Amino acid sequence: MLAIIGGTGLYHLDHLSVIDTVEVDTPFGAPSGPIVRAELNGQAVCFLPRHGRHHQFLPHEVNYRANIYALKVLGVTQILAVSAVGSLREHLQPGQLVLASQYIDLIKYPREKTFFGGGLSAHISTAEPACPDMTRWVQKAADTRNLLVHTGATYACVDGPRLGTKAESEFLRTIGADLVGMTQAPEVFLAREAQINYLSLNIVTDYDCWRDDDHASIAAIMARFNDTLDHVRGLLSDLVGGERAPVNNIYRRTLEGALMVRRETLSPDKAALLDVLSA
Repeated sequence: MLAIIGGTGLYHLDHLSVIDTVEVDTPFGAPSGPIVRAELNGQAVCFLPRHGRHHQFLPHEVNYRANIYALKVLGVTQILAVSAVGSLREHLQPGQLVLASQYIDLIKYPREKTFFGGGLSAHISTAEPACPDMTRWVQKAADTRNLLVHTGATYACVDGPRLGTKAESEFLRTIGADLVGMTQAPEVFLAREAQINYLSLNIVTDYDCWRDDDHASIAAIMARFNDTLDHVRGLLSDLVGGERAPVNNIYRRTLEGALMVRRETLSPDKAALLDVLSA
């Protein structure tokens, strides 16, 4: 099953036939909100607004573990995550869409970044964090709409909630980042731990602040985001209601060879968690 995680400004999807709204209890607390289960053209989908229905959660306040765990127990195997980002490259222009393939985690403020620990010891590979099959799927749908979508970008995740300094923006460019945002770490890595195929669809809202003529502000970010949102909603409707990307079985076997302990040595709660992640 596919899940859409909606970012800033995307709190619902049009044209969906809602089946129900589910409150999911998790060992990590409450998700960002109830999860909407719906369908379009007979295709099932789950929808979860990352920041809450009223955007009440800042990036460092989002309960990422609860969000991913809740989607997992509902049977989600693929996540398409939508985010607003700043561009660190001239050719990635405000108003355009970009698919991230790589990540740089620069989070310093404490966020719970893993399901592992407390006796459940594992080290997963995140060399290729984004699902290539989903990338091709989104690219094909965008081409059908004559909608430009850039691929192969590197996303740098920073704490926020403040916007960055010019020195920080230049630093990110120096280390090879193409996009900057505040939410996809640890989200992408938790999805990998849960053996869920993951891809982010990023809406460029600004040039961060590395260009002298374009320093980001929330007013400008939201204005540009809203200008692009209709294109995104149309693309998402095509993706949800059309042919799905195949579930990449390599990403569904992340835990194979990653565990450092045997299940029989785990406490009951950690064994139960492993059962969920492994499903």
